[in-house]
Amino acid sequence: MPAAPDAELQQVERQVRQALRDALHRSTRKPLQWGGLVGYQQLVAMEEVLRTVPDAPETTALRHLATRVTRAVQACRASAADLATAHSWLRQIAVILGYSAVATAALTAQPPLPPPTSAQVRKEMEALLASCPPTLCQQPAQAALLSAWRRLWRTWGPELLHCYDIPALPADNLHLEDLFGRLRRHQRRISGVASTRPLREFGQFQVLFAADSEAELLAQLQSVPHAAYLTQRRRVADGEAGRQHLYRLHRDPAGTLAALLHQHATRRVELAGSHTYRLDS
Repeated sequence: MPAAPDAELQQVERQVRQALRDALHRSTRKPLQWGGLVGYQQLVAMEEVLRTVPDAPETTALRHLATRVTRAVQACRASAADLATAHSWLRQIAVILGYSAVATAALTAQPPLPPPTSAQVRKEMEALLASCPPTLCQQPAQAALLSAWRRLWRTWGPELLHCYDIPALPADNLHLEDLFGRLRRHQRRISGVASTRPLREFGQFQVLFAADSEAELLAQLQSVPHAAYLTQRRRVADGEAGRQHLYRLHRDPAGTLAALLHQHATRRVELAGSHTYRLDS
C-alpha cells in the first residue's frame, strides 16, 4: 500500500506551480518593462533550476513540471527573441527622449545631464528609424512597434519636440501620474475602499479624525490588547505570504525556486529518516 503524500512536500509543489503560473501570466502597464518578456525570462530561470531535480519517487510531480516547462520555453524562444529586440528598440527611444538620463540621475543621486535639444532628438530619432529593417514579416512584435512608431513620429513628432526648447517644461506628465497613483494606493490601503473619490483630499489624515490630540490617539492605540494585536499581525502576515512569495520570485526567480527545491529535498530527507527509524523500532 503506497504511503500517504506528505503535506509539506505538497505545499512546496503548490508554490512551485504558483511560480510557474505567475511566469505564464505576467502583466504590466509599464512602458519600458514588458510583462511577456519578463515572464519568459522568469520561466527560463526556473527551467534551469528544475533541471537539477533528482530522479526519485517523491519528485515525480516536479520532474513532470520540468518537462512541461522545457517544452514551453522551447516553443516560445523565437517569439521571445522577437519581443526582446522590439524591447531594445523601445529602450533606445527612451534614451533619445532623455528618460534614461533622468532615471539614472535619480538612482545614483547625481545631477542630471542637460536635457537634449529638439534638433538633437529629431536627428537621433530619424537615424534610429533609418537603421531599422524596412520589412519584418517574420517578426510580428518588431513589425507592430515599428509601424506604430513611424506613424506616431510622422503625425505627432513636430508637436512633441517643442518641450525640449522650453526650460522647465516636462516632456510628459508621467511623474505627476505616478504621484497620484501612489496616493490612491495608500488611501485604498488605509481605508479598505476601492474607490478613492471620497478620500481624494483627506484620506491620508482620516486616522487623526478619531482623536482630538496625539495623546488621545496614542491612548486609543494602546487600548488594543497585546495578544489581539499579535493575532491580527499573524493574520496579516499569513495574508501577505503569497504576495511576498511572488515579490521574491519576480526579483530572483532562480534563487526562489532553488530555495523551494532545497526545502523539498530537506523534507524528503526528514521523511526518509523517520521511515528508517520506524522500521528499526
